Amino acid sequence: MSSKSVSFVIGEAPPARLDKAIARDVPVAAALSRTRLAKLLAEGAVTVDGVVVHDPKARVAEGAAIAVTVGVAEESHLVAEDIPLDVIHEDADVIVVNKPAGIVVHPAPGSPAGTLVNALMHHCGDDLSGVGGMKRPGIVHRIDKDTSGLLVVAKSDKAHHGLAAQFAAHTVERYYRALVYGVPDANDPRLRGVKGASFEPGNVLKMTTQLSRHKTDRQRQAVLFQGGRHAVTRARVVARYGTPAVLAQVECWLETGRTHQIRVHMAHAGHGLIGDPTYGGKRKLARGALSDAGVAAVAGFGRQALHAAVLGFVHPVSGANMRFEAPLPADFAALLDILG
Repeated sequence: MSSKSVSFVIGEAPPARLDKAIARDVPVAAALSRTRLAKLLAEGAVTVDGVVVHDPKARVAEGAAIAVTVGVAEESHLVAEDIPLDVIHEDADVIVVNKPAGIVVHPAPGSPAGTLVNALMHHCGDDLSGVGGMKRPGIVHRIDKDTSGLLVVAKSDKAHHGLAAQFAAHTVERYYRALVYGVPDANDPRLRGVKGASFEPGNVLKMTTQLSRHKTDRQRQAVLFQGGRHAVTRARVVARYGTPAVLAQVECWLETGRTHQIRVHMAHAGHGLIGDPTYGGKRKLARGALSDAGVAAVAGFGRQALHAAVLGFVHPVSGANMRFEAPLPADFAALLDILG
């Protein structure tokens, strides 16, 4: 298999460990992540002043000449499947798709095929230049199987590295639309008593908690206030449904991106998502607040009413500002039409 060599010199005041020093000083254009460099180091693909070094803890001096041998991307074990994709944007480095509800993003033990990644393998074909040393799509964020909407996926190692850095820094713009029980409102005394809930100007609900996997149900996330991972969600009401209002369409945006974040945060606030089998539940609606058709439509909605509507990021290669919007899918739009 052919390969390329990336050569550079260790700069001033290097970190004590070799792995950290090369991660700091490797040229940005090489698009080698810390994880990839660690793997190459373990494989014996890194030399220091011409000598192969495997130990990530080895010391390295300022001015040391580093050479990293990077092999051409290997073929992936993932199976390409001819599954239709709604492609919103595509170039040599990234692809933005509007994922329908019902499709899993990445293969897993419970869903080894029929995923978005399998579809991307078929769609992109030889355009995948390699992520982490393998020809595969670079998944930098996910949305749940039964959530619809926008995802950006890397087609090259450089794009994967750049997008991952933006998601880690929480600079990616992500807006969702959701339909929830009740109406989040700053004047609601119940909400003012919910730990982690506060309101910002414009009647914007802010949920600030820690999130972690549930202790007894591994398919759920749990709200914590010690331990876990920091999570912040904001939401504002864009429409109310019923007389009196018993449902609300809300726009949610993420400061962090944790598993099930919007779903578990809105449920913790007492405003679970319509159709959410894990967190939303089914509630009795005030008699007469909705038409019979509206009540039936809410009861029959078969997934969480959540759609990733807006996605904005800086192109990881060109540096251009990218922003995309995806309309509500047919099932969600039809539900709102009945309610409206």
